Amino acid sequence: MTSFVKNAWYVAAWSREVGRTLLSRTLLGEQVLLYRREDGTPVALVDRCPHKLAPLSLGELKGDHVQCGYHGMTFDCTGTCVRVPGQQNIPPTARVTAFPLVERYGAVWIWMGDPALADAGTIAEVPHYGDPDWGLVDGQYLHFRSNYLNITDNLVDPAHTTYVHKNTIGNASGEDVGVKVEQGESHVLAWRWIHNAPPVPLVEKMGNFSGLTDRWQYYYLHLPSTSYVDFGCIDSGTEPTEDNKDRGFRSFSFNFLTPETATTTHYFWLHLRNYHAHDSAVSADVARLMTLTFEEDAALLAHVQREQERTGVREYTRLGIDNAPARIRRMVDRLLAQEAALAGSQGDTRVPAGVCGA
Repeated sequence: MTSFVKNAWYVAAWSREVGRTLLSRTLLGEQVLLYRREDGTPVALVDRCPHKLAPLSLGELKGDHVQCGYHGMTFDCTGTCVRVPGQQNIPPTARVTAFPLVERYGAVWIWMGDPALADAGTIAEVPHYGDPDWGLVDGQYLHFRSNYLNITDNLVDPAHTTYVHKNTIGNASGEDVGVKVEQGESHVLAWRWIHNAPPVPLVEKMGNFSGLTDRWQYYYLHLPSTSYVDFGCIDSGTEPTEDNKDRGFRSFSFNFLTPETATTTHYFWLHLRNYHAHDSAVSADVARLMTLTFEEDAALLAHVQREQERTGVREYTRLGIDNAPARIRRMVDRLLAQEAALAGSQGDTRVPAGVCGA
């Protein structure tokens, strides 16, 4: 059974990364070629010529077509071979898989499973994206040396912020505050409120609080690996309505995890905030502080990954705070089993279709 859910949308790249040059990137263990047609439409193909398996990314663009750099075989944006130099007949096996793509939130999303199931409506909604009253930091990327499920464990674990992120989004006031967990059909939510607490360093620096605060942490994980964190503070004792939270200090941090290999992950992220929305200096500071926060996670999880590989064990002891991570892993296992059963009954359904522009 594959370790990756294929029937899902993943971020392949930020939109600004994909242009009229050939970009090769490993996604879900597969080498993928990304580029744009002359009309700006993004294209994704398996980065492998079916002849001698040379990477197509070592070739060149000819209009909207890709010419292999080894023997000149040329493929259109559906993966269909349209030219074999020196011969008229084109073998029926001379094709490569093309993947559905969608551009949303400044990113190129890829579907690497059954294209008939590729519903763009299942991409998680990003609240306040494009809202001029909210500041945006996007186009951010880190490379994690860890399996993506170790990262999803981390991203539904508010408790770790007290210890790992005490210089940014955590402090000692949350040490003994429990985490509540809710589960939907395709998501898990871990959340908690920390009442009558001093502001954490990020809020102290960017906010306008003179006393104690009530702080919320809502950690959502949409299967298989899109995370967002609704985080903020209001003055202690304020009624926690949505309007009051929007008037307080609030941010939404979205983390789009795309497995690279079984032990490495692409970590794309963006951040929306309701404070100092139009201040570019604050945007730069938020980018710096959030990068520091995620780098703290990356460093720790690289050690976790290494020990898991060395011991062959994921964990020896389970705690109450592992409720949400355990639910996610069970849900992912069910998705993998469903895809394996579907693949066994239907075979490979990833057949290129459509017509490529000249």
